Amino acid sequence: MNIRTTLAIVTAAILTLTATGCAVQRGQETVGAYVDDSAITTRVKARFIEDKQVDAAAISVETLNGTVMLSGFAKNANERSTAESIARGVKGVTNVRNQITIRP
Repeated sequence: MNIRTTLAIVTAAILTLTATGCAVQRGQETVGAYVDDSAITTRVKARFIEDKQVDAAAISVETLNGTVMLSGFAKNANERSTAESIARGVKGVTNVRNQITIRP
């Protein structure tokens, strides 16, 4: 793993923990499910950071029971679909809900 990938993963992990806190969220059955969902969110954000076509800072990622919710803003339809494609390719993702809005 190169330094850029490592930094991307660490940055995504910090952002995820800061945004979601460390407590089990309502609607999740176990601590294990929360840990799995947090790992999925971190992997999706890390892949966004690595991809030059996706503005990771403009797109929010939330995961609940393997379903990833994408929200925020994209510059164009290609960025929106690329973000969804990246999320679908992450291990553990069972469904993706793409609520990303294309900026006018």
